Amino acid sequence: MSRRQCKKCPWKTSTDPNDIPGGYSEKLHAGLKKTIAEPARLPTGPLHLMACHEFPKSAEKPCVGWLVHQLGPGNNIVLRLMAASGRIDANVKTVGPQHETLEDTLP
Repeated sequence: MSRRQCKKCPWKTSTDPNDIPGGYSEKLHAGLKKTIAEPARLPTGPLHLMACHEFPKSAEKPCVGWLVHQLGPGNNIVLRLMAASGRIDANVKTVGPQHETLEDTLP
């Protein structure tokens, strides 16, 4: 069974980031830029993941919208290798239209 995208995922075009549970910080949201790979290029540093806001820090899972974006149009090669080897669970499903870029997810 695949993990479904949460109701308030910022990658969904229908989500207002200000409604994300647990409070919203535009500064922290903009800081997620480090989680976006430069398409088709290997990173020079560690892989940064965008965590889903519905999981506690002790049991974080990647954001479904981010994961689908980075495995698809984001062309995150390292993430693709991790998914292919089973180190990242890519059995996920988005719900509805998605933003094309991280910048589009900002309010």
